[in-house]
Amino acid sequence: MNRGYISIGSNIDRDKHITAGLLALEQQFGKLIISSLYESEPVGFSGENFYNLVVGFDSESDVNRVAQQLRQIEIANGRTPDSKKFSARTLDLDLILYGNLIINDGKLQIPRNEIERYLFVLEPLAEIAPTLKHPVHNLSYSDLWQKMDKTNTKQRRIPYLFNSLQRIQNISNLAK
Repeated sequence: MNRGYISIGSNIDRDKHITAGLLALEQQFGKLIISSLYESEPVGFSGENFYNLVVGFDSESDVNRVAQQLRQIEIANGRTPDSKKFSARTLDLDLILYGNLIINDGKLQIPRNEIERYLFVLEPLAEIAPTLKHPVHNLSYSDLWQKMDKTNTKQRRIPYLFNSLQRIQNISNLAK
């Protein structure tokens, strides 16, 4: 069994797509560990603010199968196969960690370098997995978060604004 972590983001119909993504992930993987919800400005382009969070899950599937399942959920939520990295999106699901795997084969990068580069990935990850250690740097995500430069932080934790996400959050908290 592997514990995986997925960074989730949306800046198009955010409530709808974050909720749909979480429901699809819950259906695919079962119980989720869900971080708080964050609102952040887009990185690399101008556009509407994103909602971001990180979820943890357990799976016995091969890492490539998990990545394929995430892609299918994105496409089912209106993500186009040719979408650019720095652009608006309905739903972005990035597998950022999977067990202690270290992969960089051109198609799949684990751990994702976004963990160390972006507040919207590291803060929610440190929230739900503070003592877990980065498989390359051997530092906890809490330590990485403490060391990260936050001087130009354009991110804030926001209350859940929609019932489905609150329901999933409550179920996940009860199952912990």
